[in-house]
Amino acid sequence: MSVIIYMTSTTTNRDIYHKQSRIKLVLEGKGIKYEEVDLCKDKEKRDYMREKAGIPDLLPPQIFNGDTYCGDFQSFDDALEAGTLQEFLLLK
Repeated sequence: MSVIIYMTSTTTNRDIYHKQSRIKLVLEGKGIKYEEVDLCKDKEKRDYMREKAGIPDLLPPQIFNGDTYCGDFQSFDDALEAGTLQEFLLLK
């Protein structure tokens, strides 16, 4: 399994942009490999993300490990602060 970040390459929403940037910065800083899925390039991927998470109006960024939904930015940030990022990402 691998960490997958569902993101968007084009957004005018500064909050989404900053959250996406922070996730990537943290993962790169910790040497955690991840795959980016750009939702603006493929509507089917957005629908897939929402279906797998079970949340019909889900917005990026969202974090998965393979097909398993890990959580949103706030959950990511909470896990980072608690020192449980590996568990949150289902890497342990």
